[in-house]
Amino acid sequence: MIFFKLIFKAIAFLLALIIAIPLISTARVWWTGIHPAEGNAKYAVVLGAAQLNGRPGAVLTARLSQARELYKSKRVEKIITVGFSQPGDRTTEAKAGAAWLRARGVAKNDVIIVSAGVDTYTSTVAYARKVPDKTEQIFVVTDPWHCLRAVTMARDLSLRATCVPVEKGPNTRENASSRYLLREAGAYLAYITLGRRGIHLSDHGERGAHSA
Repeated sequence: MIFFKLIFKAIAFLLALIIAIPLISTARVWWTGIHPAEGNAKYAVVLGAAQLNGRPGAVLTARLSQARELYKSKRVEKIITVGFSQPGDRTTEAKAGAAWLRARGVAKNDVIIVSAGVDTYTSTVAYARKVPDKTEQIFVVTDPWHCLRAVTMARDLSLRATCVPVEKGPNTRENASSRYLLREAGAYLAYITLGRRGIHLSDHGERGAHSA
């Protein structure tokens, strides 16, 4: 009888974990996305998203606009645009983003182009190499529900990263779907359980609609 009670308690505990862990992950994604970074930083990093022949899509435009606001208000000194090209593209997401920023008043020397990265992890690895001083503060500019995973990856590469989520566009807190929130909670769990052990699940297929 005691044996069966122990088995029952173990099963109950496992079921509680199965329920609690995704809930906690979702809460962390939500909490990070509603608390933008304060103060100033050396760099604003714009994670890539879809563009068409040099014209940023709605998701990328929202991120670029947010980074430009940080630059114009002197909260950041430089902007790093990140992202490679998709099949059939004539340019990279990073170059398209840089051209958009320069056309709207950001000095050429204040834009750093990193034409690499096809998902969040490879993009983070790519721009981390362009930051010589890892003690410099970095603002990652992306969608609210993407913030936690993007910042966690950056910090795992020894970067002092916090997030400034977009306030306009299709993926703001008000406009983004609950599916996006849940997807990011799952992606965050996948990263901290598998990604940190070298098993990376790419989010490449989500670039057009959601995050990098």
